[in-house]
Amino acid sequence: MTLDVLPGRLAVSRLTPSASVASWMGEGALSSVTRTDAELSVVCDEAAVPAGVTVEGGWRALRVRGPLAFELTGILADLAHTLAEAGVSIFAVSTFDTDVVLVKADRLDDAADALRAAGHEVVSGG
Repeated sequence: MTLDVLPGRLAVSRLTPSASVASWMGEGALSSVTRTDAELSVVCDEAAVPAGVTVEGGWRALRVRGPLAFELTGILADLAHTLAEAGVSIFAVSTFDTDVVLVKADRLDDAADALRAAGHEVVSGG
């Protein structure tokens, strides 16, 4: 499969479950807002996160070229396994059309090398 490296650095933030959705949460090449009864998690452009928010910055995104049919199985599992074998931790986000794997920016080259060695194409986008 082909994965595109999305431009820019991303952050994963955690807010209270009752926090309001704000405009900064939609910034960047990828943004995702997920609410549970325990938290509001946000993936967005690293520079957009305001001071005072619990944040883990320094992520890069690899997006599987889609759209992917819902009937397909094992895509995210394959990517996670390949990257785990290479010692690269991930943060995964899925959309209606595809899966996205976030890796720390300083491990992007290691992730791309491992994915290529496993037979995937990794295309740099920035």
